[in-house]
Parts: sequence; structure tokens; C-alpha cells
Amino acid sequence: MTISSRFVLLSLTVLSGASAFGVSSSHAATSDSEVLELRREMAEMRREMAIMRTELHKPAPAPRGHAVRTQRPGVAETPVGVPNYSGSPESGIAFNQAQPSSYHVTGAGRPVSDRGIVSSWEDFQKASSDTEVVRVGGMKIGFPNGRPTIQSSDGKYAFSIGLAFHEDFGGFLTDAPRGSEQKGKFNSFTSNARRLRVPLTFRYKDWVANVTPDFGASNNDGVDGLYEANLNYAGLKNTILTVGYFQPRVTEEDSESSNDFEMMERPGITDIVRSISAGDARFSVGALHYEKRWWIAAYFTGQQFGARNSTGYYGGDGNVGDSQTGGTFRAAGRPVATKDWDLHLGVSAVAAFKPSDGTNGRTFKLSQRPEVNLGEDTLLSTGTMTNVANIWAAGPELGLRWKNLVLKSEYYHIGVSRSKQLGGAPMSSLNFQGWYAAANYTLFGTPRAYNYKEGAFAAPGVKEGEEFNPATGHWGSLELSGRYSVADLNSRPDSVSGVRGGQQTVWSGGLNWYPNRHFRVMLDFNHFIVSRNSNDGTVNIYGRNGNSLAARVQAAF
Repeated sequence: MTISSRFVLLSLTVLSGASAFGVSSSHAATSDSEVLELRREMAEMRREMAIMRTELHKPAPAPRGHAVRTQRPGVAETPVGVPNYSGSPESGIAFNQAQPSSYHVTGAGRPVSDRGIVSSWEDFQKASSDTEVVRVGGMKIGFPNGRPTIQSSDGKYAFSIGLAFHEDFGGFLTDAPRGSEQKGKFNSFTSNARRLRVPLTFRYKDWVANVTPDFGASNNDGVDGLYEANLNYAGLKNTILTVGYFQPRVTEEDSESSNDFEMMERPGITDIVRSISAGDARFSVGALHYEKRWWIAAYFTGQQFGARNSTGYYGGDGNVGDSQTGGTFRAAGRPVATKDWDLHLGVSAVAAFKPSDGTNGRTFKLSQRPEVNLGEDTLLSTGTMTNVANIWAAGPELGLRWKNLVLKSEYYHIGVSRSKQLGGAPMSSLNFQGWYAAANYTLFGTPRAYNYKEGAFAAPGVKEGEEFNPATGHWGSLELSGRYSVADLNSRPDSVSGVRGGQQTVWSGGLNWYPNRHFRVMLDFNHFIVSRNSNDGTVNIYGRNGNSLAARVQAAF
């Protein structure tokens, strides 16, 4: 018989015995022996009740394989396995209240990605178990990967919302036009919301949908658009399958999140290459796979979002009768991976198998700003190349990390094949090229590291205990960057069938400060030298040299 059952029976017996003292006087003749026997039974019941009270206040032993529960300060503990008759709830149970779990963030404290995060369900559960979590009913609210997330208790369903906010401000110095050139749009001071992305991620187990509107990707404020809208499957080991509008990863710089950039903008040549068949919001079908020592990805690509809209976000053409098709490929290896050393080797290739056929037939244009994006005019441009049959680019990647120092370089060759003119005369092919070399050194804080899931280098980190706080002598992380970049869009410039697009050389230097993993302040100085081109009206007839000074404030969640 259980303790609670015995307690009930004894209570009933006591009540029955007590009622015997309230009988009428007609029963007073009861023999003394019966009274003595009743008193003996009541004394025995009192003894058993005293024993039960002792048992009720004795903690029951924890079942084998279960941890013994410890009492929380200020909360009365009820013995495990014993009902609580006091009327107050048992410890550890609260209704209509949030139960906190851990309130900490582990790891190196590097910035979160600027895009929707795609990972396997297993990796998502690991990230959720090692971060800030609050349980409300059957839901969990936390910050896996540093991003606010609501999920079911088992993590099968989840919704995350992020932020990539880059506000740029600054201007141009000593860029006076030469001769009869026009000054162009080179403000002495201006500002631009360079990125204002809000990644929305919807998850069911290993299926992930990302929708990321962008309210600031234009060169000038006030244009709303789309960065990505895609469906992903991550149920295969270290593999992500993707379909939809996406940024297919190509070149080392393009594989990095913009929250990790060493400078405010990518090198000119990598932005030119990605514009061929990659870039933001490009329709893509493909996959990537990664291991700790190698990374590979390939995508079939189509048009960019809005490409068939004359007022499109990326400057579309309303008369497109045949959309572009193309592809991207990137492979990278990490032959050296130690505590102090990382060696990165890779190759990237992109191609537009056929450019879109629009108002002026199959045309293509390559152009680039002087590696700052404040709404200024371009000084480097091929102009609109007509009768383009296909266009491709390929080149090697090299990266080296030694402790706090990171060195990177890439070279790309671009080839343009053209079909015959209307009169039947063949048109010669065109060839362009470019390269860059960059160095980065972390002055204090957790230095840059290799991110094998992206096949690229990640930004410095700020551990939670080292976040900016002068009172404790902590200052976050600070890094110094420098880069030399060349993009050459001249191909037989003195020939009738050639192109004089100009050559652009940019010297850059900058400082990046991270007070914590979610915020960054950047300061860049650029000196640019651009030779003349024949395709930018009267802005760059004789060539132009200039300087720019710009800053960025960044928030990343």
C-alpha cells in the first residue's frame, strides 16, 4: 500500500473513532474493556501517523541514471516523487512565465552572415543548444548563429529574422576634371544606405527557405529590391542544394559575407567577374559541398531579379525575348591548416552561354566604379558590346594566413566572343583582365580565421568577455587593411573592332573596429588612377586621378 493510501485510511479510522465519543448516553453502559481496547487502537494509530509524517518529509532516492535535483535559492523544495500538499506549485514548474536557460554566447564572436543562413537540421540544433534560449510553453526563443529565432521545442519548425545594415558616408577629394571633361557625380560629401537587408529564414527540419528584401542595394538611397528568394535542402552531409534567386558563390571575395569584407567594397575585377553570370538575386540551380580541407560549388544561372522589367531593380530591359543562361564553378582547397597557418588555393570560372536578347539584340556591358559606392559616376566601362555570342571569365585564387596576418590575391581573364555583323563580316573576340593583392593584420582581438564552410576568410571575432568596455580594459577587435587593385577593360583600343574601356588602378587603406560581434565601424581611403575611355560620355575623356575618404557603420544580426 502506498504512503498516500495509508494516510487516507488512517484518517478515516481516526474520524470514525472520534465519532464514538459523540454517541448518546444510552451507550454509556459499554464495558470498560471495550473502552480500553479503543484507546489502545487509537494510540497505535497515533504512532503510525507519526511514522508517516517522518516519511513524508524524507526525500525519496533519485532513480538510477537521473541527476539529483538541487534546491534553487529562495524556493522551497518538495521531495522528488512525493505529492506537495501545501497548495503551492512544485519547484521547476511555472505557468505563464518564461523559463530561462543559458544566457551566454560561446565561440570566437565573429559577425553573422549578411544572407539567410542555411544549415542542416543537426547543425541548427547544435547551434541552438549553445546559445541564449528562453522557453515559453512549447516554443523556444533564442539566438542561434547570433540571429533572433523562434522554434518549436524539437527544432523541427523555426523562423529567423536577421539584419545586414551598412550605412556609408564620405566623399571625394582633389578629383578636378581635366580639360573639357565634365565633373560628373563626385560629391565632396554624401551618404548612401549601401545595404539594408532583412533576411527571413523559414525552416522545417532540413528544408530551408530564405527571403531577403533589400532596401539599400542601389548606388543611391531610395530603391527597394530583392537580394534572395530561394529554397534549400541541407539533409545531405555538408551539402546544400539550392534553387531560386540566389548569390552563387564565385571568387574568394564574393564567397565572403559583406559583413566580413576587409575593405568597404570588393576589388574592381571581382565585381566585374561576378556581374557576368553571378551577383545578387541571380536565378540559380545548383549545389555546394564542403569539408575541412576542400570546398566546391557549381550553379546553372539565368536572369537577375527584374531583368525583364524596364524599371527593374538591376536595370532591366522590357523587350527581352530570350533570357540569359549561364553558369558558375568554384573549387578551393586548404592544403595547410594549423593553429598558426592556413593556405588557400582555388579557381573560379563564370560564363554567360548566351546573353539576353533584348532591345539591341544580344549585348553586354562591363563597368566598375573606383571601389567606393556613394552614387558616383563610373570611370571604367566597355560601353555596350553588341553581337555578343558568349562571355566568360576564369582565374586562380591564393590566400595565406599566418597568425594575425592574412594575404590574398586573385587574377581573372575575361573573354568575349562575338557573332557576325549584319553584313556578314566576322567580329573579333575581346579580352580583358584584372587582379588584386591585399594584406590584413589584426592589431588586437581575435584574428581572422579560415571559414571552411565558405572556402574563404572570416572577419575577426570579439568574444563575449572581451567586448568593448573601457571600464574593464576591453576594446573589441581592430584590424588594418591595405590593397592594390587593377582592372583593365582595354582590348585592342586602337582598332576599329576593339574596345577602349580604360584601365583602373586603386590603392586602398583602411581600419575596421569591432566593438562586439554585431557592430563594426570602417574607415577607407582610396587613391584611384583611371586612364581615358571612349564609353562614358564627357566624364573621362582624358583620364582621371582622385581620392576618396569614406566610412561605414555596420549592424549584423
